[in-house]
Amino acid sequence: MSFLKSIFDGNEREVARFRRVAERINTLEPQTAALSDEALTAKTVEFRERLGDGESIDSILPESFAVCREAAKRTIGMRHFDVQLIGGQVLHEGKVAEMKTGEGKTLVATLAAYTNALLGDGVHIVTVNDYLARRDAEWMGPIYEFLGMSVGIIQHGLESADRRAAYNCDITYVTNNEVGFDYLRDNMAWTIEDMVQRDLSYAIVDEVDSILIDEARTPLIISGQGQEATELYTKFAQIVPRLKKDEDYTVDEKAHAVPITEAGVAKVEKMLGVANLYEQRNLELTHQLNAALKGWNLFHRDQQYIVKDGEVVIVDEFTGRLMYGRRYSDGIHQAIEAKEGIKVRSEDQTLATITFQNYFRLYKKLAGMTGTAKTEEREFRDIYGLDVVVIPTNRPVTRKDLSDIVYKSEDAKFNAVIDEIIAEHEKGRPVLVGTRSIEKSELLAAKLRRRGVECSVLNAKYH
Repeated sequence: MSFLKSIFDGNEREVARFRRVAERINTLEPQTAALSDEALTAKTVEFRERLGDGESIDSILPESFAVCREAAKRTIGMRHFDVQLIGGQVLHEGKVAEMKTGEGKTLVATLAAYTNALLGDGVHIVTVNDYLARRDAEWMGPIYEFLGMSVGIIQHGLESADRRAAYNCDITYVTNNEVGFDYLRDNMAWTIEDMVQRDLSYAIVDEVDSILIDEARTPLIISGQGQEATELYTKFAQIVPRLKKDEDYTVDEKAHAVPITEAGVAKVEKMLGVANLYEQRNLELTHQLNAALKGWNLFHRDQQYIVKDGEVVIVDEFTGRLMYGRRYSDGIHQAIEAKEGIKVRSEDQTLATITFQNYFRLYKKLAGMTGTAKTEEREFRDIYGLDVVVIPTNRPVTRKDLSDIVYKSEDAKFNAVIDEIIAEHEKGRPVLVGTRSIEKSELLAAKLRRRGVECSVLNAKYH
């Protein structure tokens, strides 16, 4: 208990420290509000001159936050609450701000982004998808532009020249995938002129637990086409279904492996007409057999991927969105293509790769926001050197969190969910139901319709 108490006491001390600065910012509000639009905009030039003369960014922070708050009021009609001023300071200090849903993380980021952009090195605000990057940039953009800051947006499919221009802006909104792949492409560039990014100075990562913890070891891979023939994938797509699970191979979901048994090896050798599957000359066979076993047993249609327009398209397991242009490595994608009976492309050769964990550690300063970070506090500190600060809510939380209910079977669970939906509909309440996969969302939708409940399905296939 003393350990937990020390954690909470430490958080309270941090919040109290930030609250004192927030009070200083509040004292500046009347005089900042009295400035004309031109005088308020001119504050950016003044701050940069003071920084150039040797003043520290920390000493300017109360004024820069007050200016940003006033600009938000004048441009988008939103005023930062005191708890948002606290959140902005947490981000400025390179920490993780845990803020509950609805507390205004998007607006909080403007405080730290504007203040750090004064240094002239560029600020990246990283989101999980293109929609959020564009939405947030267009929503918050007027604040920055009013203050003389340039705003860039990186979207999938953007040309190199446009990417370079966006990264050269004071503040750039971008997804974790796009910023990571741009880094890899820059490392493959032949000349400096071909590169699009500047130095990685400061990043504010939204949904930071998803990107830095859940997807930490997800590799970003740039591939080139290899020379490997694809006929064997089709052959193994005919062999694997004839093997028996638990007799010819086992499935280890946790280790993400499908080891073949001696009985399975004997069957495969007979089907292929080879004496020893593990001879040096048969390495290609074992590689593609392993890929086929994984493709059939660990990757399932409408869960990990969908088939669209004759292509296997990966579904992001964390966001549920389609990942166009991404392919599984180590022959897995080819094995799935063969399984689904579509054209098998040559296996790609890895040209450059990096994990999100290693990429984001390249920034000179890193900060993040999320609704749930305290549970991963140790990982944030050990891996990234990031402390977590829990920001109090602007108003007391009145939501009631009910206990979990566990059912003996999936059918029982779904029936209970449907009963609950019907009960809420009778009260005139709309209901949003989250599922873990495309398959489950469609299964639940079908069950609802059989019970006479009409519903809309939003997933990677229907959006």
